[in-house]
Amino acid sequence: MSNTLPKIAWIGLGIMGSPMSENLIKAGYQVTGFTLEQEKLDRLAAAGGSAAASIAEAVRDADVVITMVPASPQVEAIAYGPDGILDNAKQGALLIDMSSITPQTSVDLAKNARGKGIRVLDAPVSGGEAGAVEAVLSIMVGGDQADFDQAKPVFDALGKTIVLCGPHGSGQTVKAANQLIVAVNIQACAEAVVFLEKSGVNLQAALDVLNGGLAGSTVLTRKKDNFLNRDFKPGFRIDLHHKDMGIVTDAARNVGAALPVGAVVAQLVASLRAQGDGGLDHSALLRAVERLSGAQV
Repeated sequence: MSNTLPKIAWIGLGIMGSPMSENLIKAGYQVTGFTLEQEKLDRLAAAGGSAAASIAEAVRDADVVITMVPASPQVEAIAYGPDGILDNAKQGALLIDMSSITPQTSVDLAKNARGKGIRVLDAPVSGGEAGAVEAVLSIMVGGDQADFDQAKPVFDALGKTIVLCGPHGSGQTVKAANQLIVAVNIQACAEAVVFLEKSGVNLQAALDVLNGGLAGSTVLTRKKDNFLNRDFKPGFRIDLHHKDMGIVTDAARNVGAALPVGAVVAQLVASLRAQGDGGLDHSALLRAVERLSGAQV
């Protein structure tokens, strides 16, 4: 079966990339991966993939190249230059960038790739580490319908809600909106947790009943245990959410949209990072509210 499926190169095997690439292997795809950490390459090989020694080696025979790296500078670093994807992937290959980057970076990448005969989709995801592991990610896509249709079986192995949102860059714009909603939601939950605890209410009971009503959310469902146990092992790091809040505030300014609450939460994320909590999960916004409320955290 695997010989009829497109060959996939996967660049970037982090918290999201590793489980996502493994889900493609489980779905029968041949996956050749490259990343900077040897132990991540060993993990891919153990899961049935092939480890490459360079980007060029990884993408050479690939029909589909998927990238999942932290931010715009990393996308540019792996895409451009003599050792990059565009100079080494074959003509007609489909490059799917699943990183969360600025919409403009995606637009520029698609334009530059076109000159090399390579098609591009921007396809950032939402759902965090758990969504990646369970293959239930939301995937918001920007690009051409024909390329989206070709990529759909690949997306189906990675996520559940898969939507073409418009031309190149649209996926990133929707992802930026997603990160705005998530950050504001986590902040509201964090404020509620501190309020409830200071009031002497049973937090577990309170969060259970709140999550059953209009205040309920995927954020509260996914992060309830983080709040209850003060467990901030990163599923999605504050450092990355800080980057994303920069993307959404900048993009909103460019189109003339006001984000008054978003701007405040962006500053709260920035302050948490400045306090040394950048490596923690974004549910650690709770720590910032605790500090503001007089706790020594």
